[in-house]
Amino acid sequence: MAENGSLSEFLTVAIDVAKQAGEVIRKGFYQTKIVEHKGSVDLVTETDKACEDLIFNHLKQHFPSHKFIGEETTAANGVSQLTDEPTWIVDPLDGTTNFVHGFPFVCVCIGLTVKKVPVVGVVYNPIMNELFTATDGNGAFLNGNPIKVSSHSELVKCLLTTEAGTKRDKATLDATTNRINSLLYKVRSIRMGGSCALGLCGVACGRNDLFYEIGFGGPWDVAAAVVIVKEAGGVIFDPSGNDFDITAQRVAASNPLVKDAFVEALQQSA
Repeated sequence: MAENGSLSEFLTVAIDVAKQAGEVIRKGFYQTKIVEHKGSVDLVTETDKACEDLIFNHLKQHFPSHKFIGEETTAANGVSQLTDEPTWIVDPLDGTTNFVHGFPFVCVCIGLTVKKVPVVGVVYNPIMNELFTATDGNGAFLNGNPIKVSSHSELVKCLLTTEAGTKRDKATLDATTNRINSLLYKVRSIRMGGSCALGLCGVACGRNDLFYEIGFGGPWDVAAAVVIVKEAGGVIFDPSGNDFDITAQRVAASNPLVKDAFVEALQQSA
């Protein structure tokens, strides 16, 4: 693992460029958007592409030997292989549908993995001016203030966040809605914010107690936020209860007190 000095340098550079990209998003948020479709409901805008170019150019200037995986470049060129090399994994605009509709849950996600393990995470929502940050072993922060997961120990007192994903075939939709219907009996309520990264950061700062998503876009949706959850005292795992795999497009998060009950509820809802 990189030594703390390096992690701190990586974090500083990531925060700097996240704020630059955030300014591009903030300006674009209040303007007419030019939208393309990646699927029936999966959208991409000029802002996504501009932000990814800005972020990668900045990171490559500082860390030319590092590897890079981004949502828009990967979407255009096929899946990039995650190796043990230091790798920046970037979602330039998580919550594109929210962005297009003027719904303020949008963010820049910049994560760094070393030996396939996320060690630096920056998630920045420029519309609400919230900057979530963490490095391995050094705690998690929101706008510079330490954050912790909630202390709820009963599912019935927990707020659950999830996402419906972008697939609209009947089998996927039935599985998604059946799962939500089952879980609604066991938790206080359910929210869909439209951003996987912000759903995870919500667990990190205690706004929501539980999060899961099955079938999200790729590692760029989670690489930054999983560091923030772990450093805030949360647990990250596969919805089946197995270990989290950053390449599997399946993630769940909670505070440690409700993890077992949450896994059981997810298994019963499948």
